[in-house]
Amino acid sequence: MKKQIAALILAAIPMFGFAAEGAYPLDKVSIDLTDKAALQDGAQTFANYCMGCHGAKFQRYERVATDLGISEELMMDNLVFPDAKFGDHMKSSMRDTDAKLWFGAPPPDLTMVARVRGADWLYTYMRTFYEDPSRPYGVNNKAFPLVGMPNVLVGLQGRQEIGCKQVQIIEDGKKVFDPLTGVPLTHESCDELTIVPNTGTLSEAEFDEKIKNLVTFLEYSANPVKLKSQRIGTYVLLFLAFFFVFAYFLKREYWKDVH
Repeated sequence: MKKQIAALILAAIPMFGFAAEGAYPLDKVSIDLTDKAALQDGAQTFANYCMGCHGAKFQRYERVATDLGISEELMMDNLVFPDAKFGDHMKSSMRDTDAKLWFGAPPPDLTMVARVRGADWLYTYMRTFYEDPSRPYGVNNKAFPLVGMPNVLVGLQGRQEIGCKQVQIIEDGKKVFDPLTGVPLTHESCDELTIVPNTGTLSEAEFDEKIKNLVTFLEYSANPVKLKSQRIGTYVLLFLAFFFVFAYFLKREYWKDVH
């Protein structure tokens, strides 16, 4: 009995850890896997900014090009490393020996990260890096405190700091307004993320769209056949519904003389 209780406690530890890590409220993102333009932009961002350290080793360049409607020439010129071939897996350009020397361990592969973390978490995580001189790479993260990687997209987003600003008062999930004037009620919060003006090449809306596209690509990468599976599932359900009608009348015909 004691062994069973101990096993249950050990099994629950990871869940408590996950809950503690996920305490930061996540921003919602709507993903459309049929949006080829978003997928192509996300693939380009992934290749240009992520694959220096991370890979998607369960994906192939050729499969991505086919699914996303990218020509082989365009894929080879813009998304494939010089020493890689069109049919190769999308591996990181960083060698494991160098990764262990610089980071202590190779950075994780990101092929399945959208299944593990979820789209909302990824979207929030990539947008909540902020400057923290106490950290080895000078940055921390709201969604993943004590993060162990640099903010590779700082050039696009700009430097982000924690500071004070007026924020909307929200009670029970609803914004609060002055009952007489209708003006939104605010209060000063000193734990808010603020982008330093003129330090990034994209506006806040443009950067959010860029991250949304990146998350869309990672969502596709985690399950490349999702749309096909859904389409087949629809056909199967329609067939079963159609077959059920004939099965019902056949059963009634067989059993009509049975009393």
